[in-house]
Amino acid sequence: MSAAPQPGRLVWDAATGAGRLSVEGDWTLAGFDALRREVARFGAGAQVRVLDLGRLGALDTAGASLLVDLLGAERLPGLLAAGPQVDASRRALLDTIIRAQGAVQQCKPPEPPSPVAELLCHVGEAGEQFWKHGVGLCGFIGLTLESLGRSLLRPRTWRITATVAQIEQIGLNAVPIVALLTFLVGAVVAFLGATVLRDFGATLYTINLVGFAFLREFAVLLTAILMAGRTASAFTAQIGSMKANEEIDAIRALGLDPINMLVLPRVLAMLVSLPVLTFMSMLTGIAGGMVVCAWSLDIPASLFLSTLRESLDVRHFYVGIVKAPILAFIIAVIGCLEGFKVSGSAQSVGEHTTSSVVQAIFMVILIDALAALFFMEMGW
Repeated sequence: MSAAPQPGRLVWDAATGAGRLSVEGDWTLAGFDALRREVARFGAGAQVRVLDLGRLGALDTAGASLLVDLLGAERLPGLLAAGPQVDASRRALLDTIIRAQGAVQQCKPPEPPSPVAELLCHVGEAGEQFWKHGVGLCGFIGLTLESLGRSLLRPRTWRITATVAQIEQIGLNAVPIVALLTFLVGAVVAFLGATVLRDFGATLYTINLVGFAFLREFAVLLTAILMAGRTASAFTAQIGSMKANEEIDAIRALGLDPINMLVLPRVLAMLVSLPVLTFMSMLTGIAGGMVVCAWSLDIPASLFLSTLRESLDVRHFYVGIVKAPILAFIIAVIGCLEGFKVSGSAQSVGEHTTSSVVQAIFMVILIDALAALFFMEMGW
């Protein structure tokens, strides 16, 4: 029969002044709670000078870890070497626990970064993300232009019905909101201009302000921003839903080109719709300014139109309308690209729809600002 387990204990001999600690009994997992209380009762083991393991019974990793915690991973090897001879297996177990605890102590948690380093990290991540978006957009623009070039050489692949349907959704259905918005903005610009110019006795120049602003900037900018929020988001949601439902995979499985079927009709429809809407925005914006001038400044419509015709050159109209196709292409491409990036969940559709609107509006304002600087430097 095997011997009954003996509870482990610590015996401290301080009478002779030698600082001798005897470890007795079984130090195993079965009596771990009692052993932990025994170690806590003894306290720190810094005063131990001699370690006696001669009466030590059974020993496992739980008991060995308690002994290492009590005496310290740095001091225990010296106490084992200076004390009575220890069994080789127990010495190996204790050495293993000492090395393991030493490795854990060496793995210190990393220090938190400084606020400056964290700020620079966020700036770097944002810059890298911006660069990736730019590279992806340029690649998708090239793919779209390549598909458009191949499609022009093969009239049988033209999707006229889909393009006309997109023109109706993009252009015709957007006429009321675009006309109302530009009319109100034209009225506001005329009212502010009249309020400021009245102090200088130059209220007649409100006509020049409204015409110049809408022919060159406001008409195309407001229309493009509306299309970025209304149409780019629709493109992303439509294509993203098809991506989530694996309809695009089905199109590829049938041997068809998703770019030719989904992207080109939307891009062509936007190229047709945005210039037309921009022209309409110029008319409605000027009409809003004309109403305010007639109501607030007592300038009749005939005088408003004649002054506008005499003071503004047709080149201002060309400067405004030439930006419309460029902005239309960028808005359509961004909306379609974000749709193809959808991963397959409803959350991804929402995230990329928001991203398409933000990117499209940012690119619209950026391109319009660069174009304005270019035309101003050229004297146009």
